[in-house]
Amino acid sequence: MGTATVNLRLSKIAPNLVQSEIRAMTVECDRVGGVNLAQGVCDTELPTPVADGAIQAIQDGYNIYTRLDGIAPLREAIADKLHRDNHLTVNPNSEVLVTSGATAGFYAALMALLDPGDEVVLFEPFYGYHLNTLTALRIQPVTVPLVWGSWALDLDRLRAAITPKTRAIVVNSPSNPSGRVFSRAELEAIAAVAEQHDLFLFTDEIYEYFVYEGTEHISPATLPGMAERTISISGLSKTFSITGWRIGYLTASARWMPSIAYFHDLTYVCAPSPFQYGAAAGLLQLPVSFYTGLATEYQAKRDLLCSALAAAGFTPHVPAGAYYVLADVSSLPGGSAKEKARTLLRERGVAAVAGTAFFSEGSGENLLRFCFAKRDEELQRACDLLQNGR
Repeated sequence: MGTATVNLRLSKIAPNLVQSEIRAMTVECDRVGGVNLAQGVCDTELPTPVADGAIQAIQDGYNIYTRLDGIAPLREAIADKLHRDNHLTVNPNSEVLVTSGATAGFYAALMALLDPGDEVVLFEPFYGYHLNTLTALRIQPVTVPLVWGSWALDLDRLRAAITPKTRAIVVNSPSNPSGRVFSRAELEAIAAVAEQHDLFLFTDEIYEYFVYEGTEHISPATLPGMAERTISISGLSKTFSITGWRIGYLTASARWMPSIAYFHDLTYVCAPSPFQYGAAAGLLQLPVSFYTGLATEYQAKRDLLCSALAAAGFTPHVPAGAYYVLADVSSLPGGSAKEKARTLLRERGVAAVAGTAFFSEGSGENLLRFCFAKRDEELQRACDLLQNGR
């Protein structure tokens, strides 16, 4: 007689968490040999000092665990960078945590500061990993739609979403997937709500250098009264084109950092040691012009892709930041955004992500998200395929 297996089952949340549509499209694109504009892998060349720094660290034997908050040269370089570019003053010994990617920083901070059943506001369109991380920790995401098309803040909707269970607001600016960059006035309005209701503010600033046409990125922690309640999360994955290295960082008040660091250590131990040295070399050696040059380089990529989308009969929502474009693809056959994405891949050889991956149920069915963080020749190939097909 077989052993009973009534207790062998998935967790209560597991059936609701499926493979990311982004990753699903990447797998399908690989299968058919298309151009992948679905996943934000950023396969452009990494800077030479970053690569050389990591290689040298491996050769010098820096291949073991680091201390839980990261190596001192990287923490100090992050603090200097934050002071120079973000106008944020932090103590590298008590207010900086090197994380295994920005995603790990978000996860550890939620573990440290929130409890199951708490509510957290997410602006929509949202980044799916934010929503799914909250759900995985049994924290309730509450979506607040931005103004359609412009993706501007709707302050009345934000205020209406706050309940006695609300503990935090998530701000992703520049945003994945819309490319929206919140203005100072919008961030001040969000900060006022956070102060009024005594909420944490979690920020995702990973695309901070990808801003176009003079748009300004503002770190919310620099706003009056926001330093203690803001958990600022970013990383070098996008800036240095090292998404596979998993080098992120988090800054917060020393009041919160020990608990956040504890959960990061418990789950990830530390970010990869030699890659920390490579990232530190990049921060220490690359000139300011490298960072300002990113905006110029990627604005050209944005304009190339948006022109191709328009020529192909789609309507792009031209982003002010990040390296994604949401485009209206109503003209594509298919009853859903997922079907439209697969039609586009089959007929034109370009992979994009269904807009529904970034919205609550019932929204985004005529949108696809395209990533333009590609090498120039690959992006040009995608643009040619969009306009002419295979």
